[in-house]
Amino acid sequence: MDYFNFKDGNLYAEDVKVEDLAKKYGTPLYIYSKATLERHYRAFEHALNRIPHLVCYSVKSNSNLAVLNLMAKLGAGFDVVSEGELRRVIAAGGDPKKTVFSGVGKTDDELEFALVNGIRCINAESSAEVEAIKRVAKRLGLKAPVALRINPDVDARTLPAISTGLKNNKFGIATDEAYELYLEMNKDPNLNVQGIDCHIGSQMTSSVPILEAADVIIPFYEKLLKAGIKIGHIDLGGGLGVTYDNELPPSPDDFFDGICERFKKLDCELYIEPGRAMVANAGILAAKVIYKKRNGEKRFLVTDGAMNDLIRPALYNAHMTIVNAKVRPQDEENCCDVVGPICESDDFLGKDRILAAEQGDILAVRGAGAYGSSMSSNYNSRRLSCELLVDGDKVSVIRRRQKFEEMWELENIPE
Repeated sequence: MDYFNFKDGNLYAEDVKVEDLAKKYGTPLYIYSKATLERHYRAFEHALNRIPHLVCYSVKSNSNLAVLNLMAKLGAGFDVVSEGELRRVIAAGGDPKKTVFSGVGKTDDELEFALVNGIRCINAESSAEVEAIKRVAKRLGLKAPVALRINPDVDARTLPAISTGLKNNKFGIATDEAYELYLEMNKDPNLNVQGIDCHIGSQMTSSVPILEAADVIIPFYEKLLKAGIKIGHIDLGGGLGVTYDNELPPSPDDFFDGICERFKKLDCELYIEPGRAMVANAGILAAKVIYKKRNGEKRFLVTDGAMNDLIRPALYNAHMTIVNAKVRPQDEENCCDVVGPICESDDFLGKDRILAAEQGDILAVRGAGAYGSSMSSNYNSRRLSCELLVDGDKVSVIRRRQKFEEMWELENIPE
């Protein structure tokens, strides 16, 4: 459920008309609903209230400081994959002691920053990374809190580009290798073995894959206990899908029901790392129709929103629902591609959409709260978009539109 709804033929973000926001702040424009973000976080908390747990919001999905600050105030921990993301968490008022550090390529500098700032746990993804953690921790005179990311070779049944739990993916360590590594880590004076990590992919529309992963991880947990290694938490990552088109993902309650039943029998916490399910449908991208165009029988709506603003359709061929912010008569509808002004054939927001729209209309790409702004760029020297947070009838600018000269302020012409 989200709080972007039509009233009297107009799309509203909570209590504010989307067309009015587009006129005042310009387009392309990201608009987020605070009520939706709060509702989604509480849905995860409710789903897990039967067992000890920590909800670690996945920063990469949407890293705006206002979103992170809201999550911190709600009580969330965080999942980060870079020093920059950890610095964002700190700047937004988040707690490193409730933050896990994931990712396959952490540098020594990143590890040092995380350890000095009291990171809750580092999820190591290779024996080489474990050696780096030991080296940095020894130099700092600290004990590094660590977990290994296990690759359970489980198919998340999602897009190949966002599947992470198969043996041919770059993520994680096979269970046999991980067991030997845990035995070594448990003896090291500079390491504090705290957990087991696993993340198999994103946009799952069934609980079956995560249950399959749990049924690999839990016996591994029990094997470590028998070896005298006490594990404080199991991190099963994120991955719950959202409705972009006609998908029917389970609710958090249903998704985690089987997981909670399994964890009731364990003496450890469950960590999860939701991102997409938290913020995707809490945001839209508003774009203005600049031109209507035809090439033969092919129809196009050319908008000022482009792949630099929202790359998911071009990158993944992801389908995202697009609506006109003002309802027009059905007899005006046509099949068309919604495209941007960037000089790439793959610069599109949606293909073969049935839409009624005229020049100057505002289109809303739904589900754009996750991996929208956070993946945006200055390609074709286009400015980063403005971002708004709507709270009832109140509107806050949480990122102003970038100025042209800011795009090149870090560059220099040599003499």
